Amino acid sequence: MNNWIIYFLITTGTFIFMEGVAWFTHKFIMHGLLWVLHKDHHQKKPHFFEKNDFFFLIFATPSILLFFFGAREGFNWLFYIGLGILLYGIAYFMIHDVVIHQRFKWFSRSNNKYIKTIKRAHKMHHKHLDRHDGESFGMLFAARKYWQQSQKKQA
Repeated sequence: MNNWIIYFLITTGTFIFMEGVAWFTHKFIMHGLLWVLHKDHHQKKPHFFEKNDFFFLIFATPSILLFFFGAREGFNWLFYIGLGILLYGIAYFMIHDVVIHQRFKWFSRSNNKYIKTIKRAHKMHHKHLDRHDGESFGMLFAARKYWQQSQKKQA
């Protein structure tokens, strides 16, 4: 098998795996030990910059290190894991900060079923203003019940 196919599969697999990492981190770390950083994200009127934004640095660090060590060895598999993390971070930023929270007014209206479903799931997550009793901790993949709710609203 060609190296580019292997590297594509590593990058894609890492991207998909990162949704699980994001879910786990969000549920057990951001709503747990590091709630102090995430709390302001659940306030009704957050500022443009939040303590929650520090998670960008936390998640970017492994990607940067993997790029560095993967590039030193001739762009090996470590580099492509870092690329998968980076691509997930970009997707997360676009969906969470741009589409859902409208921190940047790039895509303000959409009738896309996927976008409506993700917005619905995230709205249900933010329904809870404290760290307990949360739901919908993922970002790019929504539970079936939110897809069903989106379809009912369109009918």
